[in-house]
Amino acid sequence: MGQRRTEVLRAAIELLDEVGLDGLTMRLLASRLGVRASALYRHYPSKQALLDAMVAHLIVPPDGAPPIDGPWDERLRTVATGAREVMLAHRDGARLLTGFQQPSDEAVAAFDGLVATLVAAGLSQDSATVAVDTVMAYVNGSTMEEQTRKADTWPREKRDRAFLAGLELIIDGIRGSLP
Repeated sequence: MGQRRTEVLRAAIELLDEVGLDGLTMRLLASRLGVRASALYRHYPSKQALLDAMVAHLIVPPDGAPPIDGPWDERLRTVATGAREVMLAHRDGARLLTGFQQPSDEAVAAFDGLVATLVAAGLSQDSATVAVDTVMAYVNGSTMEEQTRKADTWPREKRDRAFLAGLELIIDGIRGSLP
């Protein structure tokens, strides 16, 4: 990714944290960068392309992050809690991450890797796909509600416990489907 393109992406993420998803406009971003809005379209052909790039940037693990190994249930927990943390780290992060239209290669590979882990544990391909999709839908929906309802009036520790309890219910259901 070119240096200027990276600068635009980082500025967009900073602006997201300041003004939220509804306030993030190409015009405001261009103003922040001291350029005309039309200049941004050289880097991203549309606002949706920029939003998709923001999602891809946020979900890529930092350089040197160890691969997710271990039993299938630990891998699901790690991915689910990691995705939630990324969403909660940014204003409207859940809306941003659930609103992508073009998943990145990394996102597809991560999803497929989780499916393969569940297939190796004994689920059919279809059941494993549904299981991973269900976990991700839970993460997305739960975190979206948490951010939308401004649940930060509820202590973070309680929100974390509630999230993990729901995740365990899903994992228990998956476990019950294994041969």
